[in-house]
Amino acid sequence: IRKLAQSDPKAFFSAYPAPVIIDEVQRVPELLSYIQVFADATEKRGQYILTGSHQLDLATAVSQSLAGRTALLRLLPLSLAELKDAGVENSRDDILFKGFMPRLYHEDIRPGTLYSEYFQNYIERDLRRLASIRNLLLFEKFLRVLAGRVGQVINISSLSGDVGVSRATLNEWLAVLEASFIIFRLPPWFENTNKRAIKTPKLYFTEPGLAVWLLEIETPQQVSRDPLMGNLFENMVVAEVLKARLNAGQMPNLYFYRDSKGNEVDLVLRQHRRLKPVEIKAAMTFSPEMTRGLKHFHGQFSDTLPGAVVYAGDVETQSETTQLLNFYNTSELVKI
Repeated sequence: IRKLAQSDPKAFFSAYPAPVIIDEVQRVPELLSYIQVFADATEKRGQYILTGSHQLDLATAVSQSLAGRTALLRLLPLSLAELKDAGVENSRDDILFKGFMPRLYHEDIRPGTLYSEYFQNYIERDLRRLASIRNLLLFEKFLRVLAGRVGQVINISSLSGDVGVSRATLNEWLAVLEASFIIFRLPPWFENTNKRAIKTPKLYFTEPGLAVWLLEIETPQQVSRDPLMGNLFENMVVAEVLKARLNAGQMPNLYFYRDSKGNEVDLVLRQHRRLKPVEIKAAMTFSPEMTRGLKHFHGQFSDTLPGAVVYAGDVETQSETTQLLNFYNTSELVKI
């Protein structure tokens, strides 16, 4: 199909007329000028759904030929809300181990098998082309080191020493991973007046299940015992809020807060110019200590929304100052 699209676009569209979905369209930019002609000749919208796994390549290709004719959506793996709506409510450990790739929920395939295929077919093949990766073993080591630092502030110097590549190479690799939706960065929230707040982003995986696989965790039971359990749970919740906002057509506007004295809030949502602090805890039992960061944050910033604690327990409550949510209901955070 790709060969036909490249060599004879007219024949391609004759064989596959609108409405049509074209995957990895950035690899066949020859099609876009034809789509422009077709789009201009009809008032119908949504006749061409164009998808791609590398947002920079896709955005560049589309902006050159289809400027003003497209709506751009970022589609991440399945969300907890979508799984719940479909009747899937796995345990905390099961969902972290399995992840959110659609194939895992409509095919009989083990998570380890899927992520191994994903790594070999996409990360090794496509990212190698995008990032000029010469040493795949070193790049795999880099990804495994990243998985070991999920939910942590990015330290390029430390990463460079652990992986054994230059800072410039690491920055290039990180940029390509982010552009390819493998990872995302959570920037810190700080006001110009708050000089004590740190200003380096945290790193998360768009698919927490990939991070679990890279950590060589082989069962849900291992997830619960892993030293990074809390970080992985935090990754899942932060990614869920990101999905909820993107699926609603909103900018992420997500941050974390930490000052030089160690006061921290795992997630800060900026909604309608107001801040909502959120603590994320993997525990199944609520403790008042979980709200300590929220209280400090409310004391530091004025005009904030009530805070929230997202945890793995079943009891949910709502007070004037704090909302307690089970992680499957994380998307409720984006609703005011």
